[in-house]
Amino acid sequence: MPILICGSIAYDTIMVFRDRFSRVILPDQIHILNVSFHVPDLRREFGGCAGNIAYSLKLLGGDPLIMATVGDDAGPYLDRLDRLGLSRAHVRRVEGSYTPQAFITTDLDDNQITAFHPGAMSFSHHNRAADAGNVTLAIVAPDGREGMLNHAEDLAAAGVPFVFDPGQGLPMFSGDEILHFLDLARYACFNDYEASLACERSGRSLEELAGRVEALVVTRGAEGSSILVSGGKIEIPCVPARAVVDPTGCGDAYRAGLLYGIAEGWEWERTGRLAALMGAIKVASRGGQNHAPSRGEIADDYAAAFGRRPW
Repeated sequence: MPILICGSIAYDTIMVFRDRFSRVILPDQIHILNVSFHVPDLRREFGGCAGNIAYSLKLLGGDPLIMATVGDDAGPYLDRLDRLGLSRAHVRRVEGSYTPQAFITTDLDDNQITAFHPGAMSFSHHNRAADAGNVTLAIVAPDGREGMLNHAEDLAAAGVPFVFDPGQGLPMFSGDEILHFLDLARYACFNDYEASLACERSGRSLEELAGRVEALVVTRGAEGSSILVSGGKIEIPCVPARAVVDPTGCGDAYRAGLLYGIAEGWEWERTGRLAALMGAIKVASRGGQNHAPSRGEIADDYAAAFGRRPW
């Protein structure tokens, strides 16, 4: 059965400044900042949380169903979805808007300056999760504010278990709204910064937040991740990557592993380990959707990391 992926589809325009921002941005002149970066290296990647999660879930053999909004310029992305065999039945085109876009400039110290245009994402509430039909599992990933709230409420009303994954959208919500999401969701996933922000805004401890869902996952990059479940905490080690090339989309690949394990009814340790492996596979390639291991290769890598195959 399909897994509904509610979130963004976006273009990522990534530029490399072959110097250091600290040599151009003078701290004592911030009040009159006027700088230009020469960026000879530029690439455009297919991204967005929904697109990235669906891509990695498809690699695992899952059945992702994307729900997102795009703009007039979405043609190349829609063609790509067709080539990948990813349904766009619930990808709504909003006339007169742009597809969400991130413009990222990176310097030689891996510092980044990013500008994000939400574009059609601001109309995500025009999609209704109830229209997706017979889905067995879902994720509410970063998207337009009203869309995230509506999708969570629709899924809860339909009895569809879902992962609350606010990501960079978390600052849009108050403490009460975060608690409301958790009460609607079956699972939640934060990185360590988002977990701290959720605790601060809600006035609750991490353990109290975890008590509102069946499982709360906290990722910590190279330090691994933790899954808080009733009765304790399961520590998931980080899987060493073959190369550390680009972290863009690693969290989305991790979430694809989570969704696959949950859908298969796996125990949490195996689910978390697959999620960690997917993040490690992604970090070895540029962009959020350029890693392309076969399902068999994923199983081999899992066995090499954990001593047994996942399936």
